[in-house]
Amino acid sequence: MKVIIPVAGAGAKLRPHTYTQPKPLIPLAGKTILSFILDQFIDAGQQDFIFIIGYLGEKIRDYVHEKYPGINATFLVQNERQGTGHAVYLAKDHVALNEEMLIIYGDTICDFNLPEVLQSEHSLIGVKKVDDPRDFGVAEINADGFVKHVIEKPKIPKSNLALVGIYKIKESSKMFEIIEEQFHQDHTQEEYHFTNVLDAMVKSGLKIGTFQVNNWFDCGKKESLLETNAILLNKVEYASEEIPFFDNTIVIHPVSIAEGCVIENSIIGPNVTIGEKAVIRSSMVRDSIIGSYSVIEKVVLHSSLIGSDAYICGASQSLNIGDNTEIDLSK
Repeated sequence: MKVIIPVAGAGAKLRPHTYTQPKPLIPLAGKTILSFILDQFIDAGQQDFIFIIGYLGEKIRDYVHEKYPGINATFLVQNERQGTGHAVYLAKDHVALNEEMLIIYGDTICDFNLPEVLQSEHSLIGVKKVDDPRDFGVAEINADGFVKHVIEKPKIPKSNLALVGIYKIKESSKMFEIIEEQFHQDHTQEEYHFTNVLDAMVKSGLKIGTFQVNNWFDCGKKESLLETNAILLNKVEYASEEIPFFDNTIVIHPVSIAEGCVIENSIIGPNVTIGEKAVIRSSMVRDSIIGSYSVIEKVVLHSSLIGSDAYICGASQSLNIGDNTEIDLSK
C-alpha cells in the first residue's frame, strides 16, 4: 500500500508565514502539521510514502529525511499547480497495478479509526458533517450507504457530508485511467479536482463507501490554526508535561515548550506553543504560536502567530508575523 500526500500548495491564507515556510511545516502543539499526519500513518504500520511537492518542496524533502529517515519516501514535483487530481496522477508510475492507496492532503489532521479504514473491502472517503457544506467537496449517499455523487463546492448542497481530504482507493488502476480520460476530454482546465475523479469512479459502477472522522482540525487560517493549537494542547499527549525551570517565570498550562528555550521574567500560557531555542524576556504570551529561534522582549502577545527567527520588542498587540522579521514597537 502506498500513502500519497500532496503538499504542493502555496498556503496563501497563511501568508506571510508561507512565503518562507511550507504550510505542512507550520508548528502546532509541539509538532508540525505534517508530523501529525506521518505519525498517525506510521503508527498504523505504513512505511511507503509518496510526497507530491512543489512550492518550497525542498524544505519538505529535507524535513522528512531528517525527522523520518526510516520510511520509504519518494518525492515527485508538481511544477504547475493543476489541482489535486493532477497531483495524485503524478504517482501513477510509482503504484503497482491495482495496488491500494491512501491519499491524505498535507494539511489534514483528523481523528479517525485508521486500522478499520485499512481493513475495509471497499474504497472509502473520509467525511464530516458540517453546518455549511458550500465551501467543501460534498458526498451524497444512497440508501445502501455508498456514495452516489461527489461534487466540489455545490451552490445548493444536497448533503452536509464534507470531504475531509482522506481517501482509501482500492481500484487504483481504474482511478488513474479516469484521470487520464479527464485530461484528454478537456485540455483547457486550469485545475483537475480529485472530487471529479471520485464522482467519475462512482458513475463507472465502482462502490465507494464513507467513514466518519471524529474530529477535523482546521489549519487553513491564522485564527483556525490557533484554535486547533489550543484544542490539541488540551489533549494530554501533546502538551509539555515537564517544564524546565525558567527564571522568575510563571507557566500556565497547557503549553508546549521545545528544547533550548530561554524564558525570563515572563508569564507563558495558556495555549502557547514555543519552538526550539526561542528567547522570551519580560513578556506575557497566551493563545499563541511562537516559531523557533525567535526573540520576544517586553511584549504582551495574545492570539498571535509568530514565525521563526523573528524579533519583536515592546507593545501589546495581536500579530501575524512571518519568518526572518524584525519589529521594534518600543519607540
